[in-house]
Order: sequence, then C-alpha cells, then structure tokens
Amino acid sequence: MADLAHSYGLDMTVHHHPLGFSYGDDVTGPMPEIRQLDHIRASLRDPHCEGPQEVYAIAMDVARMQDREELKKRMLLFGVVTYAAGRLGKEPVRSQGHVHRISQHSGWSPPELYEIWQGKAIIYMQEYVEDDPGRCFAVIAGPGEKVLVPPGWGHATISADPDVPLTFGAWCDREYGFEYDAVRAHKGLAWYPLLQGNNIIWQHNPRYIPGRLQAVTPRQYTEFSITSAPVYQQFIEDPARFQFISRPDKHPELWQNFHP
Repeated sequence: MADLAHSYGLDMTVHHHPLGFSYGDDVTGPMPEIRQLDHIRASLRDPHCEGPQEVYAIAMDVARMQDREELKKRMLLFGVVTYAAGRLGKEPVRSQGHVHRISQHSGWSPPELYEIWQGKAIIYMQEYVEDDPGRCFAVIAGPGEKVLVPPGWGHATISADPDVPLTFGAWCDREYGFEYDAVRAHKGLAWYPLLQGNNIIWQHNPRYIPGRLQAVTPRQYTEFSITSAPVYQQFIEDPARFQFISRPDKHPELWQNFHP
C-alpha cells in the first residue's frame, strides 16, 4: 500500500504475501496475530468450507512513538487489520463476529470506529447478540470512509470484494476484549453474507428471531465531531476528539437511538 504515512498519519506498510505489517522508524507496533481458518470455523455458515488458511492479520496498539503516552492516558488504542483475498466457501472473507467485553474503567461495552484503507468493506452490526437481534445494519464502505459501531452491538467486518484484500484501521478502547460465546452459541450473527458471483447477498440465520436487515452507506458522525480527514491524523491534531471511544459513558445521550 503506497504512502500510508501521507494518507493515514502512520509510516507503515501492509503486506499480503505473507499477511502482516512493517513499521517505519517513528512507529511502534506488535507482531501481528494471524487468524487461521481453523480458528474461525465455529462462526462460519459452513464450518467445513475451504478458503485461505491465513484469513487475516491483526495488530493492536500501533502508534507513533510520540503518541504512546497520550494514548495510554486516554485509554485509546489504534489497531490495523488486513484480510486475504478470496472467499470462505460461499462466504466472503470476514471476521468471526463478536461483542466488546465491558471495560472496567468505563463500565460500558466500548464502541469502535473503523476507517477503510483498501478494498470494499461491509461492517455488519446488530443491536443485541440474543435471540432477538434487534436492529440489523450492513454498512457498505470504501477507502477513506468511516463506520462507527455503537456500544454493546454485535458486529463483524466483511470483505465485499473477493478480488481485493481488505485493509482498515480502527480506534478502540485500550482495555478491549472480544466476547464470542453468544455469537458462537447462535452459530454466527443474525445474517450470513454469501457471495453470488462477486456480489454479496444475505441469508437469515434461523437461530435468531426473523427481522429486517437494512443496507446503508456511511454517514458523517457530526455529533462526535468526526471529520473526513484520516482518523489517526485527527487524533494528532486533537487528542481529545476520540475520547468517546474509551469513555462512551460520558455522553450517553449520543448513543440513544443511534443510527449507523
């Protein structure tokens, strides 16, 4: 991926063969975790499907050296993820689906703000991970677009183009944790994305109460003062801007009747 430092405020490179990342001299980040196909089979529509063995690489807590103390103070963390191209049987390459564990310092299940860097994404989200999933949305996003997942919602990130690897960054709570049990108990989220040619269609998961899936495009989250600039650059310019990620409890009214 060319010129990430200019585009995203971070001097780093994304690799696809093998999956992973390398960092510039002023950027620090961990060795990526590689999610193997066998790791995510329990959340797939067809657990026995074929697909790339290395499904995606994830690196949490990537930052410029000079930002690390500020991020720790604000309990914020920036993660980067890249997916393999291809498909998982009849499904697109995607994450498992989870809800965020309640953070001890806020008492809330934290939100997450995505920014798509490469490829075409669908951020699928549902209000609950119980038998009644509540409102369900598929937010279709391309490079430079942002998608905000509100506190407590189940969600998964889907690569909508099997020919182009999906890469994205995301602001998270520093105490992030993924809860999979409720999703796995339902054999996935309430809607399965399926590939028909190179297009995504949706199949309802019968383990949930039937409902409606709304497909939408990203909006401007003006109530959170998010701009069209790259999200890491926005942090550099105003470190307080993403405090709502780690402290969603400070403005609970902003999350009432939230619409992606």
